[in-house]
Amino acid sequence: MVWQARLFFCLLIPAFLLPSADKDEWLTYGHDEGGQRFSPLDAINRTNVSQLHVAWTFRTGDLYVPEQGRPPAFEATPLYVDDTLYLPTPLGRVIALDPVTGKQRWAYDSDINKEGGYGDFATRGVSTWKPKDGPRRIYIATIDARLISLDSASGKPFADFGDNGIVDLRAGLRIPVTHFGDYEETSAPAIIGQTIVIGSAIADNGSVGQPSGEVRGFDAKTGKLKWSWDPIPQDPKAVGADTWKNGSAARTGAANAWSTIAVDSARNLVFVPTGSASPDFYGGERLGDNLFANSVVALKADTGERVWYFQTVHHDLWDYDVATSPLLFNIKRDGKSVPAIAIGSKTGNIFILNRETGVPIFGVEERPVPKSDVPGEIASPTQPFPVKPAPITAQKMTADDAWGIDDADRKWCHDEISKLRTEGIFTPPSLNGTLAIPGNIGGMNWGGFAYDPGRDLLVLPNNHVATEVRLIPRASYEEMRTSSGRTLGGDWEFAPQRGTPYGMMRRFLLGPKRVPCTPPPWGTLIAIQASTGEKKWEVPLGRLSVKLPDGLGSISLGGPVITASGLVFVAGTLDPSIYAFDIDTGHQLWRGDLPTSARSSPMTFRGPDGKQYVVVSAGSHKPGGDQPLGDYVVAFTM
Repeated sequence: MVWQARLFFCLLIPAFLLPSADKDEWLTYGHDEGGQRFSPLDAINRTNVSQLHVAWTFRTGDLYVPEQGRPPAFEATPLYVDDTLYLPTPLGRVIALDPVTGKQRWAYDSDINKEGGYGDFATRGVSTWKPKDGPRRIYIATIDARLISLDSASGKPFADFGDNGIVDLRAGLRIPVTHFGDYEETSAPAIIGQTIVIGSAIADNGSVGQPSGEVRGFDAKTGKLKWSWDPIPQDPKAVGADTWKNGSAARTGAANAWSTIAVDSARNLVFVPTGSASPDFYGGERLGDNLFANSVVALKADTGERVWYFQTVHHDLWDYDVATSPLLFNIKRDGKSVPAIAIGSKTGNIFILNRETGVPIFGVEERPVPKSDVPGEIASPTQPFPVKPAPITAQKMTADDAWGIDDADRKWCHDEISKLRTEGIFTPPSLNGTLAIPGNIGGMNWGGFAYDPGRDLLVLPNNHVATEVRLIPRASYEEMRTSSGRTLGGDWEFAPQRGTPYGMMRRFLLGPKRVPCTPPPWGTLIAIQASTGEKKWEVPLGRLSVKLPDGLGSISLGGPVITASGLVFVAGTLDPSIYAFDIDTGHQLWRGDLPTSARSSPMTFRGPDGKQYVVVSAGSHKPGGDQPLGDYVVAFTM
């Protein structure tokens, strides 16, 4: 009766959320256009998952350490379509693999500038589109901001797309790129109908006038620009323009959409997650709530016209981007099915909204938050908090909460925290130092959610690590930056925030033994009943280091995938592992060894040989982890 169960299950789910169920294909970065990361496959289940073994391992050959800046991060989630796996590398290559053997069929090299000094040197996915009158296309948005259209069969660029297969995404910006590495592409483009919708990744904290964060729609066949939407309103009469004081809208950059854009074809809508305006930690040059930064905005896919918006953070001073891709699903309320959208945030708040209107389904409260004590800054007096779900991470910590691996570590953490402002979430950055909890890594980050429609469960990884942030008066910035290695230790990240009176320094708050001062677990996996907003279970996820015991958890950069057999597969932790959990209980059922840690989201498919595979990219968390750099694609099967 398995076929009857599958038929009933498919009837429960809107067709637009199951575009690939018939072929068990993985057609977008999040499996389906709504980003549910739910697979109807069930060959791997609770009884046999312990028998998973490595079927094949492919190495891209793209290990590279630049002369300056961060090394590339291999964070790709492959697509599976037409019996082929397609994946990008951070060095701008697209590779097609045989899904059963892992052997390369073709590779395309976009020849990026490897020494661009990129702020986030990663390319997480590619996209695909099949026109009615031509061959399937594969699209990559490269780290150096070019949109390229390739023939899925050969890997050759389509000459009729853009300029001989390439669209320059740096062209036509309101604030142009002045530092090469400041404007990037890290996420796969969204495709709806015959329109490609794409945002951008913009380096944080360089200056007030970082490149502007326009979201644009291009014709999927020709590459011609259809529309452009600036998240910072430029018309003084437009909605949101009054939230940018003293003419700041014209000179402020970023507020860009660097995460994955979700798509609702049935409603002709795209849902755009935006980040903070530039710079992140001082907003005296952009006073006001700063719409439409730190928001999810619904746009008409064919015109770019704004339909609704919801802002998760007013006047961001903490790098609290909407880092997760919005997730689309239907929710049961008062016996009715309501189209919904879930928004995760680095704050640890999850907002569940009506997908057609943007109205919160469980309600949102504006609550008072701490004031800034920095001259020139005016923090928002309130911030939005969802009534449900409850925050998924701690939002307050004092010196008395300090944790350590031993008494000496605990005392150090206690003494350091005692020096800082510790008034809970949304305590503004200060000159003497502020404890930011959650830190800028979350809460939730770009790994995002998965959703099981049959069980009505949202599953997500969550980080529990605090950071310290300080503003530095301009006259002292260079001296502080150059002397910090001797006086403060080597953990600090500095940024100039040019055009403001203050530079910035921040660090993860780690004790002398290199473990967080935040009480563990430092990373968890959580299941939330979507229709009620109540947490069902929460369990530690991963290990921060292979030298630490189980149960303490790890920060995670990657998301989960759920299968119809009741399994949750997730990697992304600092240890070299991929995990399988029971979705009903949160019990860990399996752990697979990887050659290095995976900073990515897994995917699953049924190959032409009839077997179900689970695939994950393993490239390590350098810098910041103790695992070596890697270029591995690893496939597991029975």
